[in-house]
Amino acid sequence: MENKIEITTTHGQSRSQIREHIFKLVYTMGFYPGEEKPEQAQLYFEQVPDEEIPNPPAFSTDDEREYIRVKAQAVLDKAAELDEAIGAVAKGWKTTRMPKTDLAILRLALYEIRFDEEIPDGVAINEAVELAKRYGSDASPAFINGILARFTKEEKKQAESSGDAAKA
Repeated sequence: MENKIEITTTHGQSRSQIREHIFKLVYTMGFYPGEEKPEQAQLYFEQVPDEEIPNPPAFSTDDEREYIRVKAQAVLDKAAELDEAIGAVAKGWKTTRMPKTDLAILRLALYEIRFDEEIPDGVAINEAVELAKRYGSDASPAFINGILARFTKEEKKQAESSGDAAKA
């Protein structure tokens, strides 16, 4: 990841919980123009925990809050590039027609696959499917799994052909 921030999860939230907050922030900020995104992020962090909200944003450490903010912004900064990659493997689907929840999950997962070397591809895919089960439609988990599987397969093919070209 470009803006590397170390987080400790021993006393705070699990990595899955932190990823869920990143997803929520990416999803929320996707509805606002660029100049309003920082204010929306701040409002997200100021939410009062509510027992009716699953996984409310009760942050244990400032490091967690900063990691969530920076990573969500990094995903949004790469949104056009990520959307292009999604569009390349999503046969018959345009990102503009995808459910916003699915698109936010896909952007986060593809960001982790492409740019976050600390997160194995399989973990990014599994976590995306879990988010889709919680926040998407009944079809979302299979849809997201299919897109991400196709994407990683294409990336692997490209890496292999690049390696073959370098050997020649």
